[in-house]
Amino acid sequence: MSDQQFPTDNPAVVTVGLPYANGDLHVGHLRGYVNGDVYARALRRVGQQTAFVCGSDMHGTPIVVNAAEDGVDPEEYALEYHETYAETFPQFNVEFDNYGHTDDATNTELTQEFVRSWVEQDHVYEKEIQVGYDPDADQWLPDRFVEGTCPYCGEHARGDECDEGCQRHLEPGEIEDPVSTLTGNPAEYRAREHKFLRLNDFKEYLGGFLDRLDGTKNAQNQPREWVEGELQDLCITRDMDWGVDYPAGEDEGTEDGDDLVLYVWVDAPIEYVASTKQYTERVGADTYDWEDVWKVGGEQRHGTDWDDDWTDETGEIVHVIGRDIIQHHAVFWPAMLRGAGYAEPRAILATGFVNIDGNSLSTSRNRAVWAEEFLDAGFHPDLFRYYIVSGSGIETDVDFSWNRFAERVNGELVGNVGNFLYRSLLFAQRNYGGTPEADTSDDVRERIEAAIETFETAVSDYDLRTIADVGVELADFGNEYIQRNEPWNLVDDDPEAAEQVIRDCVQLSKAVAVLLQPVLPEKAERVWGQLGEQGSVADVALSAALDAPPAEFDEPTELFAKVEDDHIAGLNDQLQRRIEAASEDEDEASDDEDDEIELESLEDERISFEEFQGVDMRVGEITAAEDIEDSDNLLELEVDIGIETRQVVAGLKGLHEIDDLPGTRVVLLANMEKAELFGRESNGMVLAAGEDADLLTTHEDSPLGTRIH
Repeated sequence: MSDQQFPTDNPAVVTVGLPYANGDLHVGHLRGYVNGDVYARALRRVGQQTAFVCGSDMHGTPIVVNAAEDGVDPEEYALEYHETYAETFPQFNVEFDNYGHTDDATNTELTQEFVRSWVEQDHVYEKEIQVGYDPDADQWLPDRFVEGTCPYCGEHARGDECDEGCQRHLEPGEIEDPVSTLTGNPAEYRAREHKFLRLNDFKEYLGGFLDRLDGTKNAQNQPREWVEGELQDLCITRDMDWGVDYPAGEDEGTEDGDDLVLYVWVDAPIEYVASTKQYTERVGADTYDWEDVWKVGGEQRHGTDWDDDWTDETGEIVHVIGRDIIQHHAVFWPAMLRGAGYAEPRAILATGFVNIDGNSLSTSRNRAVWAEEFLDAGFHPDLFRYYIVSGSGIETDVDFSWNRFAERVNGELVGNVGNFLYRSLLFAQRNYGGTPEADTSDDVRERIEAAIETFETAVSDYDLRTIADVGVELADFGNEYIQRNEPWNLVDDDPEAAEQVIRDCVQLSKAVAVLLQPVLPEKAERVWGQLGEQGSVADVALSAALDAPPAEFDEPTELFAKVEDDHIAGLNDQLQRRIEAASEDEDEASDDEDDEIELESLEDERISFEEFQGVDMRVGEITAAEDIEDSDNLLELEVDIGIETRQVVAGLKGLHEIDDLPGTRVVLLANMEKAELFGRESNGMVLAAGEDADLLTTHEDSPLGTRIH
């Protein structure tokens, strides 16, 4: 963990996981980009030199597949989405200093430089592996051209990732029962030479890196399983035409890279470096030097002679990502950087997922709120920014509900922040023409100073929720302060006291604008203008919250408008109709496929009656269910089996509503060996059928604890 608090003397860069140029943006995507933007603004607010960069991920098999279906070139297909993203982000006040893409010249050159560095340092080797092949299509099947069964957890998986199960990265040839996505036919495995990055060269380093890493607990802890266990080397090439070419002549016997392109997870994170470099090329190294951030001591250094002092010589690199790509950023990426002589990240912030009305977001079922849909609804983007950042801690799942959105906007922004600012500035302008001639009281000054300190601490703690809350809490204090002192009753009886109260409220209003700017940039700018301040609130230091406001300003207007119930009802109906329509289509497709469902084959090995008698299954009832935050699919359950109540960890997240589980009757395998999952003891197993975890139960109401024979 870093012992340096922000701001530091080193420049910082904040990045967000690249959007894959393959589909429309929804609120789940936007959570990461908004959080990244808020954190970059907050760093600048405390005086940290910061660049905020990103780019579109243009390569990989899904783009090739979808481009072919649309009858267009992959580059044309991906560029269209790239341009859409570049237009959409500013509409949510997500303002990157540079937004590039992985197919541009800068990223291509840097990616090939990285690979050459690995080869020179003997971190790359060639190996014959089994690669999926479709004989009917006469084509190799890299990554998502093949689907099958994950060898680690048994769930359905795509060629390079078990995204429906254990979230592990999968190497070519690992997936079981492979099927070609091109033809739907079983795929063959054939021998093929590919290049590998020897991750085991970095095993010791990665262990130390995780000890030093700042950020969210899930990013610090989840990778230890992979690093401390059997660390598999990374296959860095693919049999495709679309992508960054493997550098020609970089290893013995290779003249043209064997017509291989680099794996998408090689060139994608290098875009962070490329985009930062492009920012420097635009503004000049005197303004911001990318090498001071990414290169160790301003020079590339190589090798496996790990020196922790490297981290003191470089910039502050902060990655904001989704928790489904932790392994790529906390294992592959630091090894890639180290092997090329680049600096390591200071922090990785892995966000939780976004659910819709208590259910998992599902684009296939149209259970999503799309970016364009939110904008078309007419809501100001700052409202979404506040809702998504302050709704929970960054690594916890957030539930997006139109009803909850309206409730929080009306209560916290309209009723609290907006109400305080409007009533304070309106009273000040009408009675004093602006800021009354008095000094801020000691109590109010101390309260603002405490808020500033809370903000500064939250920035160094990567606490986005507190960054969002501190300004709102100060407005809440202001509402209580003005209500308690009732200046409207003091104007005639004690004008000096009334003047002091309003002077304090104007100062609090200025402090609220300064503190809320990272989360509500447009709204804060508007308050700044209503106060008669010069310049932009984005350019002032945090200490400006204590500077005296202008003596004169015009009558203010209200900052927020109430979200009307009728508007929300219409949005709910629209979402529900979409979900129902998608569900009907899914049901029809399911009916058509019922006769084609592939069931697992029966086990050949039988057990004796005596062995079955040793299996202790009991009727139970779930009495409590709790989310395990660091896990993608696990819940902690309390299961009453009559004799006692057991704690059980079960893979039900996303398959069952947590709030609906208490009171559910289940069957518990009671003599299962105890296990520890994510630091929680699991004492038994709840039985369920199929990939959707259909919970087994009894037909009648057998007493809890009844043994099943």
